[in-house]
Amino acid sequence: MTRTSEIIEAADFTIIAAVIDKQQHIKRYSEPADPYEIGLTFCMERLFYFLSEKKQVDRVTHLLVECRGAKEDARLELEFRRICDGRNRAGKMPNFDIRFMDKKHNSTGLQLADLVAHPVGRHVIDPTQPNRAYEIVQTKFRRSRAGQFDGYGLKIFP
Repeated sequence: MTRTSEIIEAADFTIIAAVIDKQQHIKRYSEPADPYEIGLTFCMERLFYFLSEKKQVDRVTHLLVECRGAKEDARLELEFRRICDGRNRAGKMPNFDIRFMDKKHNSTGLQLADLVAHPVGRHVIDPTQPNRAYEIVQTKFRRSRAGQFDGYGLKIFP
């Protein structure tokens, strides 16, 4: 674990994440939307803004998504297309492409995403619990010019 932490700490990457509190979401909304679709929207919006900041929005960007099942993947791809067509706060995103990856591909990027997601989720659930992994990954969040990552690199909903 120490070596994995060192690798993540040294690696040059930016995290854009969304955490959906499913229980609060169900309590708050009479017809709650699919949490995966909500998370995809939040992450794509922030990715679009990030690419805009880097003057890269005109380049094709592939979003790699781990397969969850044929029906779930089809629903998520449909929502992806709707988001790209402008159903989001950022507007049309014509240069985004989605790729579904089977876990069998053993994608390094998806493995890294899994390593990052767990400590972020644990921190959101209980911010008082010691979480060394979160201390490392929180330095990787996309940030505002003022250094804020809430709402920029990390969106918590609701």
